[in-house]
Amino acid sequence: MKTKNVFYLALITIMLTSCVTTSFYQVYSVKPINESVSKSDLLFFEDENCKITYDLWANGGNIGFNFYNKSNSKIHIKLNESNFIFNGYAYDYFKNRTFTTSESKSSSTSKSSTSSVAVTGVNIYDNLQTNQVKSSILAKLGSSIGYAVSTREDSIVSIPPKTLKRISEYSINDVLIRNCDLFQFPRKKEINSVSYTQKNSPIVFSNRITYEIDQNLKEVRNEFYVSGITNYPESEFFDTDYEEFCGQKSGYQKNFYKLSDKDKFYVKYSKGASYWKH
Repeated sequence: MKTKNVFYLALITIMLTSCVTTSFYQVYSVKPINESVSKSDLLFFEDENCKITYDLWANGGNIGFNFYNKSNSKIHIKLNESNFIFNGYAYDYFKNRTFTTSESKSSSTSKSSTSSVAVTGVNIYDNLQTNQVKSSILAKLGSSIGYAVSTREDSIVSIPPKTLKRISEYSINDVLIRNCDLFQFPRKKEINSVSYTQKNSPIVFSNRITYEIDQNLKEVRNEFYVSGITNYPESEFFDTDYEEFCGQKSGYQKNFYKLSDKDKFYVKYSKGASYWKH
């Protein structure tokens, strides 16, 4: 009886443990510092020559941008004079790297040879007997041809009129921010948010983009700050539903983000063995 009770206790423990959320998400709300960056369905900056759009939503945040050339002239983005700024630290968009791609092709052929030899001996009847013994050798011959192509990173990105290019290099932040007003591993009833102004925000970041058009240099400053942080358990971060296309639903359900927006990003983290409440 004692053994049976221990078994049921272990089973209940496993069932309860399997229901415990181990993945959590810290969600950051972001605001532009100046009015040059606006939000409608997109987070964007626009001047007389270009339109720069952002979608920050990603694990760690994505400060990459689409640069659209509105003009009738070619625009040259000078990466060697452009920077991502994080809490006052400047990071170069141009890193002077070399990228290498390689490809190889191989082929093989088989070659066999057969030889025979006469072997003389006494058989089981004590009579002298001569037999022909054959042996064969199978050899595989192979050859391989390979080549590599190296591409040097360019310090200037040229964008023809009425076209766009994607510039992406940095994430915003992948470190969990702790606060006494935030439960680190909240249940649904424990979800809370903290708000910040530009002056006390833990994260202030920007893109400083230098471009040339018609031999004139221009600098764009797209500046942002984190205005709010909320921690969520996984159950409050996703919705589960059937994917639908042209009126037809899929045969299985998948997760959809509840909170995704162009001016938000998140950091995924796990509970593990941590004993900290905040």
